[in-house]
Amino acid sequence: MADLFLEGPVFELQPVPVDVEIHFPESPESEPSPSPPGQASPYGDYLDERLLSTTVPDPIRLRGVGGTTLFGLSNRFSDDYPSALAGRVAPEEFHGTLSRVNSVLAKSIPLNLRCLLCGCLCCCCTLGLSLGPVVYLSKRTMSRIEKLLDSENWRLYHKLGLNLRLSREQCENTNLREYMILLEFLPKLPLYRPD
Repeated sequence: MADLFLEGPVFELQPVPVDVEIHFPESPESEPSPSPPGQASPYGDYLDERLLSTTVPDPIRLRGVGGTTLFGLSNRFSDDYPSALAGRVAPEEFHGTLSRVNSVLAKSIPLNLRCLLCGCLCCCCTLGLSLGPVVYLSKRTMSRIEKLLDSENWRLYHKLGLNLRLSREQCENTNLREYMILLEFLPKLPLYRPD
């Protein structure tokens, strides 16, 4: 067995310098900067695909067109079909959604208005407490509309890359704020890009 071990010089491994540069990809949080026009991007088509997948059109605003506005909520929304929705949603589906929203408003706004008038008449006697039911009824109306829009999103609009929501925004010429329906375009997910 002694002849199995060879005696002789022991070789030591020495590090050899190599001219190799290692480039690590940027972290996913940092955005690659676009290359100047006329030059090829160092990222190839990755940058172009990333920019195309994140650009979405501006949301469509549907304002109230009714004659009565109570706490910023109009009694009717216009059901005119926007031209930006052509090829995305059928006009019948869009009109059906807005007719359901308008029916909720038609049922609740007259009751809210009557309660507001009664609350204003009794306001001096009750020290403003008679306006409480009006505030409660208007919040209940808004929550009903939001639930209706959520169910419509779940049923149809999210499948088509759209999102409906009730938003409170400032009027153009005054400091007053009104509720409007925003129709937002959801960004498309880049399915063919690796993780």
